[in-house]
Amino acid sequence: MSQSLVMVVDDEPDIRDLVREILEDEGYAVIVAEDVKNAREAVAEQLPDLVLLDIWMPDQDGVSLLKEWRDAGQLKFPVVMISGHGTVETAVEATRLGAVDFIEKPLSLARLLLTVEKAINSFTPEDGKALSGSSRPLTPIVGNSAYSRELRSTIEKTASRSDVGIVIEGEKATGKVLIARHIHEVSSRSTQPFVSLRCDSLSEANSTRELLGNENSPGYLESAGSGTLCLIDLEELPAAAQSLLLEAIDRGVASRADGGTVPFKARVIACTSSQMQKNISQGDFNEVLYYRLAELSIKTLPLRDHPEDVPLLLSFYVDRLVEQDGLPYRHFGVAAQNKLRNKEWPGNMLELINFVQRLLIVGSGVEIDPSEVETLEGSDRDRNYQASADTMRLPLDMPLREARTEFERLYLQRQLDNVDGNIVELARVVGMERTHLYRKLRSVGIQAGRKRG
Repeated sequence: MSQSLVMVVDDEPDIRDLVREILEDEGYAVIVAEDVKNAREAVAEQLPDLVLLDIWMPDQDGVSLLKEWRDAGQLKFPVVMISGHGTVETAVEATRLGAVDFIEKPLSLARLLLTVEKAINSFTPEDGKALSGSSRPLTPIVGNSAYSRELRSTIEKTASRSDVGIVIEGEKATGKVLIARHIHEVSSRSTQPFVSLRCDSLSEANSTRELLGNENSPGYLESAGSGTLCLIDLEELPAAAQSLLLEAIDRGVASRADGGTVPFKARVIACTSSQMQKNISQGDFNEVLYYRLAELSIKTLPLRDHPEDVPLLLSFYVDRLVEQDGLPYRHFGVAAQNKLRNKEWPGNMLELINFVQRLLIVGSGVEIDPSEVETLEGSDRDRNYQASADTMRLPLDMPLREARTEFERLYLQRQLDNVDGNIVELARVVGMERTHLYRKLRSVGIQAGRKRG
């Protein structure tokens, strides 16, 4: 690969170092800048072939720098914006200013490398049009079961009810956020932002800052604009955040400590895997807020309750993994499909996707037969047994945070040994993006050399 020069502009040292390491492994020359000032100086010295530009930085935001380059006629290179939580709509706005694309945090390795290659190879200063988020098709609601048909019908029926709050309840990995995205896309708000907020990322201490932001950096409520704010794991929403959100919904504005106000015009779609009535009765969740959110309720079913959809799901994810990840094509025979229809799937869709991925990686031949399915299921049981033995060696007299870290270290080391140190395969086995995995290995003290695959 030619030595294209990529500049990474991000105020987070871990992200800068990680992206540089990954891109250098792929044959790129990389320079980094921690803020707008350093990025401006670097471009003045040497024009890069591509800039990966973070949106939110402490001194000046990336969009302002992009506009500065455009207005000064200096945008002679492609710029890809890096957007964090709640900033996708700002990234879309940046594309109108000349950015060619944007990628979201947490970074997907496959998406990062594809975007970098495409941006460098296809950019011309005269035609640096951006790719908007809407250019990426939604994952369809796959299946012909009565449940899947009713789900698609429910989504369509929400098109004329774009102001109604919705709570989507069901087990983990049953497609709740996917449903929320579909509802957004069929509503009159589809041209506006879709902003996801993981409720467990908030605390009593940071709720005000994250939700309301400040005059220099908008929070989640303002970032959602007139679009959709999707709350993931509603049951984890702290009490302080519950109060702020209720005020914003009731009044259309929320008050900041500095006396300013934040407008709130977005629709809220909340996803939960909890029995919220129990949370309410125990005093853990504001009852008034819940009923403001739950004007319409949708319940998702676990995969074991609509097994007739399994064959179509297997076929769909084979095609997707072949197309997006470059895995070899394989076909599930009828007998293998029938066997997997009867599988319990406690991990629901995530388990199914991981199962398909591993069969494409480790198998041979075009057709997947029942014996291969049984072998993989058997290896899963063996690994779970061994993991249980390892876990029993964990000391139980340490604080929860330390115990969790020790478990993660044991788990990742065991999986790393199973794949002979191959980071690429480790990422696939544990279901993590390599960008996340590198950071996690470092955080638990595992030094792993990278094998190319």
